[in-house]
Amino acid sequence: MIIEEVVQSGKIDFTGIPSSYYLLGLLSAFENRFQAVADNTMQEISWKQFFAIICINMCKEAPTLKELSDILGSSHQNVKQILLKLEKKDFIRFESDAADKRKQRIALTEHCRDFCANNDEMSKAIMAKMFCGIPEEDVLTTIKTITNIEKNLRELEQ
Repeated sequence: MIIEEVVQSGKIDFTGIPSSYYLLGLLSAFENRFQAVADNTMQEISWKQFFAIICINMCKEAPTLKELSDILGSSHQNVKQILLKLEKKDFIRFESDAADKRKQRIALTEHCRDFCANNDEMSKAIMAKMFCGIPEEDVLTTIKTITNIEKNLRELEQ
């Protein structure tokens, strides 16, 4: 059932719920639904594994575990588990840092790059379908809103 159907079904009473609470619930439900679709689509790897690959690929240099954990917004332990699974599937490899041998950097393998290239068109089609009919201005407003919410959340961590 899609979120709009849940709201319109009358099975849940949203009366009196502040919009900020509703948005947080909406984001959580969306993430679960998106992850299920992405996991089913990718098949060879999970959405969380693919998101880690995307983030590694966007880094100017191969990131460390700490750097990647910060980018993903997840604990070292969770990210390490994702990376170990990716390493086992030959999507990433750990390399010693040239300047500091104590640090390990995470690099994408050729197998990973081939996988990404082979799935690029499918990914673009899914993204186009998901954002169909949504003005760029709305997307930018959503990005700004979530970025500000995260900033406020970070202040709670300190």
